[in-house]
Amino acid sequence: MTRQHSTRELFWRMESLISNAQNRYLTTARIAFRAKQRHFDDFEGLLEESDVKPVQRAINELYEEQLTPELLP
Repeated sequence: MTRQHSTRELFWRMESLISNAQNRYLTTARIAFRAKQRHFDDFEGLLEESDVKPVQRAINELYEEQLTPELLP
């Protein structure tokens, strides 16, 4: 996830997250919470991708998590 996505691709990822969500409000809240976490991580210098905004990073991370199948025990 080191490359920056285009605006169109980011919008498509966001739409995919919202449309596949069982609860749109909770999905939006998860994105906001993750973006807030990434903002503070970036502020503390823990992340090396400072050119990607926290909201964009949160959308990309949650989209990637949506694509990966959960591991069964």
